[in-house]
Amino acid sequence: MTSATEPAEPLSVEQLSATTLLRFATAGSVDDGKSTLVGRLLHDSKSVLTDQLEAVERVSADRGQDTPDLALLTDGLRAEREQGITIDVAYRYFATARRRFILADTPGHVQYTRNMVTGASTADLAVVLVDARNGVIEQTRRHAAVAALLRVPHVVLAVNKMDLVDYRESVFAAIAEEFTAYASELGVPEITAIPISALAGDNVVEPSANMDWYGGRTVLEHLETVPVSHDLAHCHARLPVQYVIRPQTAEHPDYRGYAGQIAAGTFRVGESVTVLPSGRTSKVAGIDLLGTPVDIAWTPQSVTLLLADDIDVSRGDLLVPSKDAPPTTQDVEATVCHVADQPLTVGHRVLLKHGTRTVKAIVKDIPSRLTLDDLSLHPHPGRLAANDIGRVKIRTAEPLPLDSYADSRRTGAFILIDPSDGTTLTAGMVGESFAAPQPVKDEGDDDGWDF
Repeated sequence: MTSATEPAEPLSVEQLSATTLLRFATAGSVDDGKSTLVGRLLHDSKSVLTDQLEAVERVSADRGQDTPDLALLTDGLRAEREQGITIDVAYRYFATARRRFILADTPGHVQYTRNMVTGASTADLAVVLVDARNGVIEQTRRHAAVAALLRVPHVVLAVNKMDLVDYRESVFAAIAEEFTAYASELGVPEITAIPISALAGDNVVEPSANMDWYGGRTVLEHLETVPVSHDLAHCHARLPVQYVIRPQTAEHPDYRGYAGQIAAGTFRVGESVTVLPSGRTSKVAGIDLLGTPVDIAWTPQSVTLLLADDIDVSRGDLLVPSKDAPPTTQDVEATVCHVADQPLTVGHRVLLKHGTRTVKAIVKDIPSRLTLDDLSLHPHPGRLAANDIGRVKIRTAEPLPLDSYADSRRTGAFILIDPSDGTTLTAGMVGESFAAPQPVKDEGDDDGWDF
């Protein structure tokens, strides 16, 4: 299959390997044109295959539309196409000469907040769409709140449908000012506003001839150039152990390596490390990367660490620098988004999965529930329903080494699982949220606890 619209020369494996990866999510209210923006981005960046475009043209023609409905490139579910909305999270992969992309097209409806949380949880950037005719509405503020809650470092405000307001700069400026003020109050570190028309293609991939008053980058240019690298020297180095490698062969009779993907930071040969939660210490004797010994490795590489001492390390343990070890605890306070239809209640017995470790736990308290519309807190709701965001206190059967989510989005996150069927119940973020409630005094009554 060939790419539509006369594609450029395909990128080689070497070129793709040399480019950086950006994970980004999109969100917008009903009829803001989010799926059209994603479709336009894929189409104009020559990332659409010929047969995909032909299928979209055929469906559009059947509906009596004169031009292809690019939203159909992402709205793949039958219910989405029939209703003209996004329901599930759709992931798309594409690349340019400057960067590789993983795009999470998330739904904007309030009843699908959990889907947006899923898509944005690993994003380096979030694109929030606003209809230029409607401006900032409650749903827009909700999307900004979710992005702030998930500590997404970069937010793009895409003011869409500028063609329907005659490309007026004053309309764009007013919306950008209102949104920037609100998102800044929530703690979003970087906000970039771009006026676009997804339907016409203005400022999506190519600069708009209709908005000569705008001198900034297009959406694709911004996605290609926004910084995503992190200063590894200031990261907390963390390696969740996924597998213990012991070949016990004639060639490697005493080989014992601890394999996993580095969640954050950098590991070096000779560095003193601690195994958590046991607290045992050793030194890094070697690092294997794709079968080759190296002296240093960093996130997100998948490596095998060899230790100088023969100590007990198994799947679920966390290797950390001894000088930068997080505290271990059985009492977890976190902000959570409940994603299951079954409510989460006080006393609920669950499994807590943190990194590669899964332990038994019980919900000790639900101090508050957060309303994203106005950021108000409702104390002691007793339960969290689907799409609810709130604060929880959890007691685990075993100690866990937890970072604050504000310090590490990888090792500060966890999920709660239903032990009866393995269903994911809740996504959690350790520590305070942007709108943390006042501390709630414990009742001091642990009757019924068995750990």
